[in-house]
Amino acid sequence: MARKKQYNEAEVLEKAMQLFWRNGYETTSMQMLEQEMGINKFSIYSSFGNKHSLFLESLKCYKNNVNEMFETFKNASNGVASIKQFFYDSVEANFKDNSIKGCLVTNTYNEFSEREDELIKVQMDAFMANLKAIIIEKLKTDPTKDEATILQQANFLLLAKHGLAAAARVNSKQEIEDYIEMTFKNI
Repeated sequence: MARKKQYNEAEVLEKAMQLFWRNGYETTSMQMLEQEMGINKFSIYSSFGNKHSLFLESLKCYKNNVNEMFETFKNASNGVASIKQFFYDSVEANFKDNSIKGCLVTNTYNEFSEREDELIKVQMDAFMANLKAIIIEKLKTDPTKDEATILQQANFLLLAKHGLAAAARVNSKQEIEDYIEMTFKNI
């Protein structure tokens, strides 16, 4: 008969996600995961498979965590102002408790840019395609923009969002706010 788990999978997954977010995939060891999650390797393997599978589940957990912010962004109706607000919202959490981590998706893109990992690439591509589609939708609310301009601005804003996420790891709140303001000066 199987033993009953003495832990909540969602809670330990959240802890693993936070650890990966702070340290990255490679730097995070199984020993660190055991300590952070409060469970042993056997339990980690039993619930999540290997470290790679746990990381993939952590990416899904992150997406679920930011889903509310994405829904707010998707449902906003102020065009470019909605995109700008999304930029502000996406970094606000970094400055609440001084645990500046940037964006787990951007951090993962940076860490895996030199590696071929199809499972991670699929998750990253889906996340970014969703973000780009929402940005395009908001840009289309301006009737003076043609399709080519919308696509150029969407690509620019997507890259700016990556830059913002990376900067949020090291820059001050004022520097981040200045970056956002300058990004939207000509959009």
